[in-house]
Amino acid sequence: MSTFRIGQGFDVHRLAADRTLILCGVELQGVPGLEGHSDGDVALHALADALFGAVGCGDLGEHFPPEDPRWRDVESRVIVRRALEHVRQAGFRLANGDLTIIGERPRIAAHRRALREALAQILEVEVGAVSVKATTTDGLGFAGRGEGLAALAVVLVEEDSRDD
Repeated sequence: MSTFRIGQGFDVHRLAADRTLILCGVELQGVPGLEGHSDGDVALHALADALFGAVGCGDLGEHFPPEDPRWRDVESRVIVRRALEHVRQAGFRLANGDLTIIGERPRIAAHRRALREALAQILEVEVGAVSVKATTTDGLGFAGRGEGLAALAVVLVEEDSRDD
């Protein structure tokens, strides 16, 4: 019988007109990017935190402190791959991931397929093992005012009993 663990992650970034928007490692044109010490990919940051949490090994700030210049402008896919290494070292593998992007813009529906495919590639799983959804806040709060984006991620990891 397998052992399962669930991890949850949340992240928020302020919009920055002088940056390119990157979500799930995909550059999206026509909307402002996100501030951040790294590339500002709020979706991948939430996902990394969920992965770290699933195996009880800290959080994003602990592994990638913003005051550390080594991580300045790093691609967030590097962050997620590091989190996956921790999952594997703990004897687990990703079963599935579910990601919700929260904000008024961009409209995710037009990009969903590309985001899911990129996410699956980064996580080294089949596309069917990941979900990318979006919601607005109906004009309420910072996201509703168009000041930033947030992301919520949930992952399920299972004990890796495969003979590799």
